[in-house]
Amino acid sequence: MNSNLARLQPYPFQRLARLLDGANPPRGLAPIDLGIGEPKHPAPALVREALVAHLDGLGSYPPTRGGAPLREAVCHWLSARFRIPRDRLDPDRHCLPVAGTREALFAIAQAVVDPAGAPLVVMPNPFYQIYEGAALLAGAEPYFLNCTAANGYLPDLEAVPDSVWDGCQLLYICSPGNPSGAVASRAWHQQLLDLADRHDFVIAADECYSEIYPPRGEPPVGLLQVCAESGREDFHRCLVFHSLSKRSNAPGLRSGFVAGDARLLERFLLYRTYQGCALSAPVQAASTAAWHDETHVEENRLAYQAKFDAVLHVLSPVLEVQRPAAGFYLWPRTPIPDTRFARRLYEEQNVRVLPGSYLSREAHGENPGADHVRLALVAHEAECVEAAWRIRRLLERL
Repeated sequence: MNSNLARLQPYPFQRLARLLDGANPPRGLAPIDLGIGEPKHPAPALVREALVAHLDGLGSYPPTRGGAPLREAVCHWLSARFRIPRDRLDPDRHCLPVAGTREALFAIAQAVVDPAGAPLVVMPNPFYQIYEGAALLAGAEPYFLNCTAANGYLPDLEAVPDSVWDGCQLLYICSPGNPSGAVASRAWHQQLLDLADRHDFVIAADECYSEIYPPRGEPPVGLLQVCAESGREDFHRCLVFHSLSKRSNAPGLRSGFVAGDARLLERFLLYRTYQGCALSAPVQAASTAAWHDETHVEENRLAYQAKFDAVLHVLSPVLEVQRPAAGFYLWPRTPIPDTRFARRLYEEQNVRVLPGSYLSREAHGENPGADHVRLALVAHEAECVEAAWRIRRLLERL
């Protein structure tokens, strides 16, 4: 067996299940789960219809690089959404469909990292645990960049020693952030590009929450957008990862894409040819339809905005919590340790939330997720509001 498997930590939801084991929530209260970021809004009809209409495609092996219509749809969407000149995105060279960002974010480390010479994979902390597991199984050592209120929940790039950047082969970033919803600026992205050029590492930008922002707000900036604005036409060292799970409420479709540096994508395609994660023809057709439509995405934003308005109206008087810049999570501080808060909330109110310490690691003398919980406002509005009132009732007893 691969000895690095022993270094993998239990997934946050496994830890949550153990934390809540033996608890007996009130039978009179229906369970509400705010722990997992699985969208509960309906998938758009056009996605379902395209999926069904192309079921005959199940009789053929799909190409690993995906069909031309899907790649063209992706490049069209990228160009329109991030204001990238259309002639800078070649569907044959600059994008690759993937089976959801989780699969691709893990696989990119296996393709990029050279395990010789004690490589580092740098990542935010708290973080999506796939980053850590990908680093360990690629033979690298994770290096955590703590994200706290003091630095706006974004990695402080200037605080990282040059020795770390010199050892870095791959950097994961997540903007909008999970769990904080923090959005990195153009200047922050440009600083990152300068570091990558100086120290020669690849940037893997997880942008899967980029389409969930206030309806009248400024869309979060993207890494390839900053590349284009700065004249970096080849997207050198830069890869972005996008998904239909959050944008289009289709987590079960397992569909996304990676785009950017053509040289890296050529090698990544070789890796994926052996890995075998091509999207079936029905999934490709449904994905193409989703990337071509913005109406359902705009409706999604309105629905999340209404939930934030309603839930924050209930919680703000009793909890240290702020509206995020983007995404669908709240990241409040808890008045007692996060694990105790999560267990008591489940025992007394039958509401599941995820302790923040399960999303982060002890690094540089602190666990930046401690004394926070992540609330995923993914259920329907009435259920989210009911959960907020139950949380408030617990808080008023503490």
